Amino acid sequence: MKVGIVGLGLIGGSMAIDIKRRGFADEIIGVESDPVNAAAAVKIGLADRVTGLQECLEQSDIVVLSVPVGAALKMLPEVLDAFSRMKAEDKVVIDVCSTKEHLTRAVKYHPCRSQYVATHPMAGTEYSGPWAAMSGLFDGNVCILCDSEESSPKAVRKVEQLYDVLNMRAIYMNSSNHDVHTAYVSHISHITSFALAQTVLDKEKDEKHIFDLASGGFSSTVRLAKSSPDMWTPILVQNRDNVLRVMDTYIEKMQSFRKAIEESDEDAIRELIEDANRIRRIIR
Repeated sequence: MKVGIVGLGLIGGSMAIDIKRRGFADEIIGVESDPVNAAAAVKIGLADRVTGLQECLEQSDIVVLSVPVGAALKMLPEVLDAFSRMKAEDKVVIDVCSTKEHLTRAVKYHPCRSQYVATHPMAGTEYSGPWAAMSGLFDGNVCILCDSEESSPKAVRKVEQLYDVLNMRAIYMNSSNHDVHTAYVSHISHITSFALAQTVLDKEKDEKHIFDLASGGFSSTVRLAKSSPDMWTPILVQNRDNVLRVMDTYIEKMQSFRKAIEESDEDAIRELIEDANRIRRIIR
């Protein structure tokens, strides 16, 4: 089994480590546009070799697009076009992007659509690049497979086996629902963290002790603000409508807190916090 990974950063590199160590892939063929990242990926053992995209597509059984969603949107049809030219009916391509509706729509009527499986492994950190890759990143987490009925059963089985090796639990939903859910559980968290970081950085110009006093709570809340703008800009643009709806709800909740605090209404503040505490039933 040869697995080609386009983009050897946190997600692609971490996947490469474990599917090789755990026996799913005999060889990892990497594609990396940044020469520094390409050299690092080979040096630290994320890929057995780094090639151009065309060579990777010709030699790989499974191709993983682990690039920002804007790049994946352009690349996915090109990969399926290459499969068509090669008459390579057994090859499979997956993406690992955080939005899905634009991607699946772009290739919906492609003659090789059945060879594409849309996936989103729900794992990651705030760091990026090949140096951020780690073993065990995916263990115990969920992987979402979108519109799997549009993919061939054989392709889906291969991809399920890949994620099973990564110790991930597969769940299935359509692309539209996926993008709604990720707006709530992932995208708004990043926007909130970006905004909080901006707020504190603006205030820190006058209050030099803010970061001296920063505790674990602040660090855990703002850590997502370290995330890559190259990755998150296209995510927020492609999932714009869902993200805006979530932001509107979030702003309403912030206004409720502001009003209660402005009026020193202890009962209202307590009620808002107790209502928020219901999240304990979902996240332990």
